[in-house]
Amino acid sequence: MIPQTQLPLVSSYAKRVSDPSIGSIRSGEESSDTPKVSSLLAALWAENYISSLRTRDEVEQLRKTSSLTEAASKAGRLRTASYLKHRLRLASAQAWSATETLLAEEVHRHGLTCDSINPWQISADSHLLFEKALQAYSEGITPRRFSIVAGKDLGLVRCKYTEEDPRVIGFVSMQFHYTGQILLESVSQPERLLLEPYLKVMDDHLYMPLRSAYQAAAAYDYDSPVLEAVRSLLPVSSRVAKEVYQKICQQYPGYQSHTGLLTSQKVKLSSIRDVEMFQVYLCLCVLEDDMRSVQHELFPLCVMLYPRLQVRWTLVQDLLTLLAWEMHSRLPDRHVAVFLPYLKVLIEMFAVELL
Repeated sequence: MIPQTQLPLVSSYAKRVSDPSIGSIRSGEESSDTPKVSSLLAALWAENYISSLRTRDEVEQLRKTSSLTEAASKAGRLRTASYLKHRLRLASAQAWSATETLLAEEVHRHGLTCDSINPWQISADSHLLFEKALQAYSEGITPRRFSIVAGKDLGLVRCKYTEEDPRVIGFVSMQFHYTGQILLESVSQPERLLLEPYLKVMDDHLYMPLRSAYQAAAAYDYDSPVLEAVRSLLPVSSRVAKEVYQKICQQYPGYQSHTGLLTSQKVKLSSIRDVEMFQVYLCLCVLEDDMRSVQHELFPLCVMLYPRLQVRWTLVQDLLTLLAWEMHSRLPDRHVAVFLPYLKVLIEMFAVELL
């Protein structure tokens, strides 16, 4: 269970981040990365990429045309990958410019040091990982398989930027996001349809502590109730996220963020990704029996990004409430009971009156 001493910490962001008393309940334990458990969770998460990110109607309509067949062929994939590799350097430069424009004020507001943000290193790491994604695409490696084989590299990049100051991952994530959007805008609709799941893989592994969750899971026996609850949530996390997104759209008709209308394709994909992100952090909290990852990573990241992206805190709190109801409707009661204490604290942390 979550120690009651942590509950008052939701009233102060600075105290949450700096208080040395906020430690892991299981900090004395060393988790060994058991391949069986880690691989199992990685495979469960990878199931998110079996289906297309587009609607079924769009996919069926495109399948009736020769353009999708041509784009999906070996020659088509090679041509697309080669073209985007040539575009990558310029796209990366444009993406950093957009990232800097979006977050420049946050550097001063959050007291980030210039030394902690290295644009050349971030761009170089981004460039290398995009090259790997395009190589996998050209070779016909499925997004599901790419999620598994590239997960370690993506996880290491994430750890590299969250070690000293977790807020830096906001700059890294936006760099990847903008680079991907710029690349997608330069190709045809069938090519976008095929490429989007690969970019989602990268987005997921950079925004979400998947590698940390896999490592934390290795400390549990396979039949542990905690691990069983996590195994039940991961395969349905995308469906949960899509349902929460649909209900948020109904509650906020006409809502517009920095990127566009809530119902636009770009905002839809990033919104669904964010709901998935909250679920992965919940899994990590459960596995670590601690709220540290939310206090030190997720909350500061949201406080930095959401105001710049014009996301209201009322919407975030409604999203979390809907997430709780959706988990309750899709998971067995015994699994919901595992998540509930952490979910309650998460909702309290994002309370509108505090923010």
